[in-house]
Amino acid sequence: MDSKLLAGTLEMLLLEVVSQGPSYGYEIVQTVTARSRGQLGLKEGSLYPALHRLERKKLLSSSWSEVDSRRRKYYRVTDSGRRILDAKRDEWMQFATGVNGVLGVQRGLA
Repeated sequence: MDSKLLAGTLEMLLLEVVSQGPSYGYEIVQTVTARSRGQLGLKEGSLYPALHRLERKKLLSSSWSEVDSRRRKYYRVTDSGRRILDAKRDEWMQFATGVNGVLGVQRGLA
């Protein structure tokens, strides 16, 4: 899959995964991979800069926690992050509907 397609949706995907509950980097990667049935693979080189960007924008907050003698940085969606996620979902659905219409794909049958 063209990595440029993922780049345009990465922040939305991260907000979606973290909106389900606090999560850390490796867990986020595993969730995206599982939910996409292996179609979307996140690399550290794109994951962590995106998480940090979302933090700077105040869409995510983070805290460190120690689990099994390992420190992990857990991310949580802020209220602003939830509002942005809702807007990004709507925008994505409009975009996907338009593209699917051009491709002749009926919604839900792709």
